[in-house]
Amino acid sequence: MMKVSIASDHGGYNLKEGLKEHLKEQGIMIKDFGTNSLESCDYPDFGRPAAQAVADGEVDFGILICTTGIGMSMVANKIKGVRAALCSDSVSAQLTRLHNNANVLVLGAGIVGDVLAESIVDTFLSTDFSNSERHQRRIDKIESL
Repeated sequence: MMKVSIASDHGGYNLKEGLKEHLKEQGIMIKDFGTNSLESCDYPDFGRPAAQAVADGEVDFGILICTTGIGMSMVANKIKGVRAALCSDSVSAQLTRLHNNANVLVLGAGIVGDVLAESIVDTFLSTDFSNSERHQRRIDKIESL
């Protein structure tokens, strides 16, 4: 069974809650790192532990959400072993899995709506890494930074 960490700040809370239901309907196990309300909060407090769970192997993938996705991307990509990709369309979600073997998806709740977010998540989680030598070589270079 696939396991996914999920986290948001107040700006992504409603989208996070909707995505949790969408993922549960597919039999995906969810580990929610918060936030748990619309009260203003700081995205690093929730994004970091959710991304760390990916790096530590507790979960297979992570999904982080804030208003634009930019802040959560910055937080996640500070963690060694995390390759977070901010996606606002399904093609980007597919290609970042195929080419970059991204393990954390970041969404901007103020940028994508519920239906598009579900499509992006589904594409991200169902696309396997290509295992192409050239793509792996590039990932290895990122990991060595």
